[in-house]
Amino acid sequence: MKKEQDISKIITDYAIGTSDEAGMEQAIGLFEEPGNNLTIRNELFNLWNSEKVALGSVAKKHELNEILDSIHHQINLRGNSKKASRTKKLIIGFSRIAAVLIVGVFIGVLSIHYFNQDPVYYTTMSPKGSISQMVLPDSTIVYLNGGSVLKYSYNQRGIREVYLQGEAWFDVEKDQKRKFVVHTPFYDVNVLGTEFNVKAYADDNLVSTTLEEGLVKITSGGKFRLKEPQVLEPGEQLVFNKADNSIRIKKVETERYSAWKENKLIFVDMSLQELIVLLERKYGVDIYIDDQSLLGLHYDGIFRNETIKEVMDILKETLPIEFEVKDQEIHIKRN
Repeated sequence: MKKEQDISKIITDYAIGTSDEAGMEQAIGLFEEPGNNLTIRNELFNLWNSEKVALGSVAKKHELNEILDSIHHQINLRGNSKKASRTKKLIIGFSRIAAVLIVGVFIGVLSIHYFNQDPVYYTTMSPKGSISQMVLPDSTIVYLNGGSVLKYSYNQRGIREVYLQGEAWFDVEKDQKRKFVVHTPFYDVNVLGTEFNVKAYADDNLVSTTLEEGLVKITSGGKFRLKEPQVLEPGEQLVFNKADNSIRIKKVETERYSAWKENKLIFVDMSLQELIVLLERKYGVDIYIDDQSLLGLHYDGIFRNETIKEVMDILKETLPIEFEVKDQEIHIKRN
């Protein structure tokens, strides 16, 4: 890790447009490294509040859109280049984690200065086969699972809220004066400061919230009305069943439901049908099955850093299946 004064200079030069080519590479490199993200986030906020990058000096040299476009453009160029090289082979390891979305920090902090009335919303998407890590403007840490979308805003005086479709793990920055709300299409998760996982994919029949630390309160959302709010304690999970509009709360091993952010897969009596959906999201592949009766098979296991081909080879040894790889597709049939 570079010294803090070096980081300040790299980010400052990049933001106000005085970076040379090497400096731009260093800045983008800082934004892309997940380890750097958590280390430098406080430095970023201090920097934006300092005289070096005060609103006036930034505005004189670059309009807001020009700064944001520059950051997006550089990260997209690097991301597209990496993606092109990766798609040449199907073996996609869990080490493939999306570039850190530190852009959200810049957008959020700038919006405090430029938009101090109505909240401004920004949308982040994590493609299938990737995991995105980001820091929200209030310093809340979010891991966004593959195939997920998060919309968020920064309202300096009101509540902190995000809108989730898909799956995300949150480490919410404590703020007793402003609660944090995760809106899903079916219910809302209300917190003050805690760690929890929310899974709310549109295609899944179950929507779940798993609490690791703190307390959360589940309240009615757009498509589902609760008779009364449900409060979760650490180690509890609330599951909403879309098919019959039922909810249940149970004790769980929370690691099973947040292991994905650590590049692990944990399966406990999981059906092949559920497993296929999970593998498609994690590895960015399409899986087809010829014999529908195979979907009822169940599997227990733990994977970490295996490629999709290695996972399929292990499943082949355990279940009565064969598989064939065609580009980014996997075809499964009965053995």
